[in-house]
Amino acid sequence: MGAVVVQDLTYQYQPGGGYVLKGINCKVNQGEVVVVTGLSGCGKSTLCLCISGAIRHQRDGVMTGKVMVNGRNIREISGARLSLEVGMVFQDPDSQLFSPTVEDEIAFAPENLCLPPERIRERVNKVMELLGIATLREANPCHLSGGEKHLVALGAVLALDPPVLILDEVMSQLDTAGKKKVAGVLEKLRDRGKTIIAVEHNLEAVAFSDRMMVLESGELIRFERTPSLLDDRDFLRARGLIDT
Repeated sequence: MGAVVVQDLTYQYQPGGGYVLKGINCKVNQGEVVVVTGLSGCGKSTLCLCISGAIRHQRDGVMTGKVMVNGRNIREISGARLSLEVGMVFQDPDSQLFSPTVEDEIAFAPENLCLPPERIRERVNKVMELLGIATLREANPCHLSGGEKHLVALGAVLALDPPVLILDEVMSQLDTAGKKKVAGVLEKLRDRGKTIIAVEHNLEAVAFSDRMMVLESGELIRFERTPSLLDDRDFLRARGLIDT
């Protein structure tokens, strides 16, 4: 059984409107890193929002088909419970950050679970150590760089320890060193059994991933092992995913 199973998924912003997603079918296995790529407007972020449950619980639109997470239909899971199953870092981290310090930001979710203070401190310290942001503990997230904000938003999600992570272009504002750092973190999380779905344009930065899916105009046109897809330079070039 896959950690995430998507069956005949379609989505429209409004009834009678055009389809943003058109009959998506895919399965992501537990402990797998899957990269979602494609040109802007192809439906990558919308697919992530559907899998995370954000569209089901927080946004309007017409969604049909089925999304299963760890064997359960997301339509049957409350928003609060779903946050313990799927954690998502949005493309714009400012939409997720609101606490006065990085430490408060990462502690916020476990505090709302009413965990004992010592367990909260343990989670916060482990997350900050994993992401290498311990020096930012007292910093105001609003004053951080774009890349640092992405790391803090990821830390806030990791503090809930969800088995499935969805990352919407978390590397987009990182320099080369930052991309390498995040890639290393994602590999560690995979080794710990996390299932990761990551939207990314820079395919070389996520060459460590297990599989890649390519979306085009709302359709899933390829989904296969990463080395195989990266080797098909003609396909990637024809789809505008690489320059040379």
